[in-house]
Amino acid sequence: MRTPARAGDRLGERYKLLEPIGRGSMGQVWQGWDEHLDRPVAVKIALLPQEIADGAEAERALKRFEREAKAAARLDHPNIAVIHDAAVGPGNVRWLVMQLVDGATVGDVLAERGALPPDMAAATAAQLCAGLSAAHTAGLVHRDLKPENVMIRRDGLLKILDFGLVRLVGDVGRRLTVTGENVGNALYASPELLGGGPAPDARSDLYAVGCLLHHLLTGGPPFDPEPPALLPGCHLHQRPPSLADCGLDAPGELQELITDLLAKDREHRPASAADVYRRLVPFLPPAAPAGGTDHAKAPPEDPRRPFRFPSAPFTG
Repeated sequence: MRTPARAGDRLGERYKLLEPIGRGSMGQVWQGWDEHLDRPVAVKIALLPQEIADGAEAERALKRFEREAKAAARLDHPNIAVIHDAAVGPGNVRWLVMQLVDGATVGDVLAERGALPPDMAAATAAQLCAGLSAAHTAGLVHRDLKPENVMIRRDGLLKILDFGLVRLVGDVGRRLTVTGENVGNALYASPELLGGGPAPDARSDLYAVGCLLHHLLTGGPPFDPEPPALLPGCHLHQRPPSLADCGLDAPGELQELITDLLAKDREHRPASAADVYRRLVPFLPPAAPAGGTDHAKAPPEDPRRPFRFPSAPFTG
């Protein structure tokens, strides 16, 4: 296959690339078509980092990718995008075929609506933690949680993207070098990922959840992205602004949760995603009365809907 990919290319003599729908520092995401099963899919294509593009290290990295992709494909949870296929093509091109999610990324939702009300923010974070709990139990750590890697379907169900690719990126080196291309990653990266400390674990993902929850509530990440070179130092040493500092009058328990999630020392963060979920429960929207019709008034990509109407169909 040519690099970069082009519309009309086929992967594995099965997946036809139709049009690009996203791009990041590690590759592209395409809307594709599975010609065997006649269904739409999302295809993520990524190249190995240049520093390990050849030799024994590349071979080890590609074998690790295969193992991680298989492990991610075994994840079975409503809040994790399903992985259908994965392989390595000519030129060490890695590709991952996932379900195509009909909805918007959290980044798009924030860009369109700005800061979210507390119950919507809590519902988003709770669904995120539900999916992470299943992944962490299976021994997988995402390491690259950010608004662009989390989607909200039109019916409000949240989907975590990119399990199966990002762990390889984390294993290339412990420290994330901040450039103009990956500043989005560094906005939500844990101190241990940025500072070359102990290898990231499940609590590193929880730090990213804290950054995302702050962003959902205030409309911006905890630390200013400009200039990018200062971001690592902020995560490593600077106290994040409180919700009150950002002009938000929020319950004290919600601020305490974010403070715990953003602890510099991961030993001081919550022990698990399940623990974080339990602390979010008081802020989730209440269930609607039986036979209620309020779900018809909810906007698309509303993460509160699964909690209000857990069995109700959505036809918006």
